[in-house]
Amino acid sequence: MIKLGITGGMGSGKSTVSEIFFLCGIPVYIADAESKRLTAESPVIREKLIRIYGEKLFEGGVLNKALLASFIFNDRNRLEQVNAIIHPEVEKDFREWAVSHKHYPVVAHEAAILFESGFDTLMDKMIMVYAPLETRLERTIKRDGVTREKVLERIQNQMPDEEKARLSDFVIVNDGTRSLIEQVLDILKQIGESQQQ
Repeated sequence: MIKLGITGGMGSGKSTVSEIFFLCGIPVYIADAESKRLTAESPVIREKLIRIYGEKLFEGGVLNKALLASFIFNDRNRLEQVNAIIHPEVEKDFREWAVSHKHYPVVAHEAAILFESGFDTLMDKMIMVYAPLETRLERTIKRDGVTREKVLERIQNQMPDEEKARLSDFVIVNDGTRSLIEQVLDILKQIGESQQQ
């Protein structure tokens, strides 16, 4: 089984690219959705978060997402502390998911912070989705209903595109001038050919 990592900055279009891979018959693990599910449901994560932030974080047995966000907002140390609790559980969940999909020759794992979290080490090939900054800004402002300044602040906290591109095996350009489907099919063709060698 070949594991593909799909990453890209905010508003780059990695979710669209993941959907194309899925439509091509490649199962995709969406780390953002799964980490939210695990943060809300995992007894291991719950116990560790309560130890740090107290019972009020899970009042009524339900994760208070707004309260957790307020604890880690603009506090890099707290964010790293929370990530150190969540990431091992996401990794374990992904490994179990991959085993349950072992009859597929290729699977994918989509995450904005694949490199930052170290999950790239679990992948065989890395794909970075690139879009120009202005395009990313427009998409994110429209999608999240936030200010340009807020989006720029978030983007500046992410690993630079140049660094992600340098560390990736493939770069998909999502600037509206090239077909995403053709780029995905080309990557799958190259991976298929490399398997036959």
